[in-house]
Amino acid sequence: MALNRIVLFYGFTPLADPEAVRLWQRALCEKLQLRGRILISRDGINATVGGSLDAVKQYVKTTREHPGFRDIDVKWSDGSAEDFPRLSVKVRDEIVSFGAPGELRVDGTGVVGGGTHLTPEQLHELVAEQGDEVVFFDGRNAFEAQIGRFKNAVVPDVSTTHDFIGELESGKYDELKDKPVVTYCTGGIRCEVLSSLMVNRGFQQVYQLDGGIVRYGEKFKDEGLWEGSLYVFDRRMHLEFSDKAKTLGTCIRCSAPTSKFENCSNPSCRTLNLYCSECAADPSTLHCPGGCDAAA
Repeated sequence: MALNRIVLFYGFTPLADPEAVRLWQRALCEKLQLRGRILISRDGINATVGGSLDAVKQYVKTTREHPGFRDIDVKWSDGSAEDFPRLSVKVRDEIVSFGAPGELRVDGTGVVGGGTHLTPEQLHELVAEQGDEVVFFDGRNAFEAQIGRFKNAVVPDVSTTHDFIGELESGKYDELKDKPVVTYCTGGIRCEVLSSLMVNRGFQQVYQLDGGIVRYGEKFKDEGLWEGSLYVFDRRMHLEFSDKAKTLGTCIRCSAPTSKFENCSNPSCRTLNLYCSECAADPSTLHCPGGCDAAA
């Protein structure tokens, strides 16, 4: 039986011709029969692709031949091309859509003026030194934190990354501007941008978890500061770092413990909510309990 894998990586580096990179990446993935999602901008690349282990290895090796992608940190996980509906390779103004393409500064070493990178071990050292002063700041969409987050983390009320700038400028978090703030997200890319936006808005001690939750979970599993499951943007929907993972989510219908998101059974509603297996099995309970408009 053939082995399959999914890889996740990003790289911030100036790209003079993003369209040429797009054509190259698409041709490479098609040749290797990979599926997934790749976004490219003048600031770099963000990719999640899956396929056979040999094909994915070849993809990573070839991608690293690009001078700007030589040092990309590639995260591997179980999965395959079947976890993605198709191959999508696109050029965008931003590889993470915060709505601030002119604000981000990137050079050959990555994002300029962002937070201080912390390895998982350095994160524990910071918490040991400064204790409860350390604030964990979730850089993901709020619904992702329903099934997993760092202990006592601040979870901003955002539905998309576009909402973060308004949140940061709302005054809600001004009391954090003099505290050590650690931003975190799935693989690290959203925090690269978010930490820069925070520094630009007066936050004095901004850190970011290098490699994101994925790298932290690989190191400490469920024996550290992380609790629950990690939401992922493919057909797997979530993953756990060990069999000791807590179940933080609750079914929107009956409050039973669950980590599984499902689409509402109303074909015109694309809302993702948490459902237990029993409620998800019946179309009458697999819908937004307050009405689709109320949940949107």
